[in-house]
Amino acid sequence: MITNRLRQVGTKLKINPFSLSVRNKAAYEGDGKTTVRVINQEQELGLMIDSYATYGFRLNNGITVLGPIAIFPRTILSWQVRTSQDINESSLRFFKLLEPKIDLLVMGLETNDRNVINSVFRASREVKINMEILSTEHACATFNFLNAEGRSVAGAILPPLHVEVNEDDMLQSKLHYQNLYEKDLH
Repeated sequence: MITNRLRQVGTKLKINPFSLSVRNKAAYEGDGKTTVRVINQEQELGLMIDSYATYGFRLNNGITVLGPIAIFPRTILSWQVRTSQDINESSLRFFKLLEPKIDLLVMGLETNDRNVINSVFRASREVKINMEILSTEHACATFNFLNAEGRSVAGAILPPLHVEVNEDDMLQSKLHYQNLYEKDLH
């Protein structure tokens, strides 16, 4: 859906006026500094987040995305915020401008700081976008679930500051690499 509407030209974003309509043309009056890099192109299956780490996310198509992401059912974008403190009306406005309109933005934060969460919530109210604010882990699962249901959903997710590894994670990793080595030998 969104992939068909976005075309990358160098580092500038070119919007095809015939396939993407901006709801309120006065909402963005920037001087052309906004840039978006399209990392993934349309696939037959929708995108899902398979795993996350402190450096980024691995998707169900095998792509690893570094840093914060803006994810849609068929498109992934690098979201240009560094931390939760950088999220404001300006960084959320992009999600409001797209057509078709998203029903819900699933926000995944790397912090539980109540002041930061309240600030992000206030920014979402200013932009008038429906948002669910969760931890990174829960945001990934919620986005995947809603996307699998075919809902009009987007995710704005920051990598966690730390990840706790348990024995099951280590076993799954060991089995994954063991299977890779066995395939290479045959």
